[in-house]
Amino acid sequence: MDIERLRKAFRDVFQTEPVLVKSPGRINIIGEHTDYNEGFVMPAAINKAIYVAVSKREDDEIHLYSESYQASYQSSVAAIEISDLGWANYVLGVADQIVKRGYKIAGFNLYLDGNVPLGAGLSSSAALECATAFAIDYLNDLQISQMDLALISQKAEHVFAGVNCGIMDQFASVFGKKDHAVLLDCRSMEYEYIPLKLDGYKFVLLNTNVKHSLADSAYNKRRLQCEQGVAWIKMHHPEVNSLRDADLKILKDYVEPKDTEVYQKCKFVVEEIARIQQAAAALKQGNLVALGELMLATHEGLSKEYEVSCKELDFLVNYVKNLDYVLGARMMGGGFGGCTINIVKDEEIDSLIATVSTLYSKEFGLTLDTYIVETANGSELIA
Repeated sequence: MDIERLRKAFRDVFQTEPVLVKSPGRINIIGEHTDYNEGFVMPAAINKAIYVAVSKREDDEIHLYSESYQASYQSSVAAIEISDLGWANYVLGVADQIVKRGYKIAGFNLYLDGNVPLGAGLSSSAALECATAFAIDYLNDLQISQMDLALISQKAEHVFAGVNCGIMDQFASVFGKKDHAVLLDCRSMEYEYIPLKLDGYKFVLLNTNVKHSLADSAYNKRRLQCEQGVAWIKMHHPEVNSLRDADLKILKDYVEPKDTEVYQKCKFVVEEIARIQQAAAALKQGNLVALGELMLATHEGLSKEYEVSCKELDFLVNYVKNLDYVLGARMMGGGFGGCTINIVKDEEIDSLIATVSTLYSKEFGLTLDTYIVETANGSELIA
């Protein structure tokens, strides 16, 4: 990212000097569909980020400009409302949430740029929200805590973008730490930094460039199935409030007799919560082989039990899973498209990308986008 170019672009539009803030996208090492079941997730911030150049105004007007869309938008602190521009809503939603919490903020200019690929499941929206929250906090010396910056950003996405997301994406963007993943307890919001050293290996993301229309409806159905399983268990064990509190025996006793499909979905979640904890233990020991095996087990569960994969994702994982220079692979995200995440030996990355891209194109007639990512720090000011 060319920081000086961004600084100059801001000056050209707003005729003043900016402050620069960046907030990263994220990968999720392991832990899918566990957040809304009060389980764990294990994301890591990556070296692809959203950058905002900002300055404080003397009035209460909000002036926004997007480099990607070559578009501008104007509003005011006193009259923030949802706009017709999707990208602007992420910024406006954050400002709205900060004001609703009783903070007094000045108007501001904001120029948006970045290198988080859009639509690839790397949380570009959360990165923009968190960069905005960090920037507004800094400009107005509000001293908002990191946790509240993440929560404000999450609420902005709920209200202004209409996406009922969990906390993981915003949390990872704010709290990321280079050479670490973050083990986040989605019930207590307690977290632990887990060492993540990929000596001789890198994360390679293979983007299917598909999003099947089933994605939203299937997500909602899976949530309802998990809630149904908990309701059946609760009739016998009132202390169980989520699948986090369940185990395989309880599922076998009280869920399987009622509905085998609901049982299968709940079983995946209970096993995935256990896998996340095993993955954290493996990383603390520097055991990348064990991590890779757990990732493959997660994919198998997501594909065959939770049934949120698709033929494109399965094709990519099935191709790499027996290669000795790929330690692990799985689909990443809610499902039905997006990326697979792969741990690949450094010297084999180029040849793998070339081969799998050709095979994927031949099989599906689609271009495979690829990203090589490393861990990075969370939201921060750029000097």
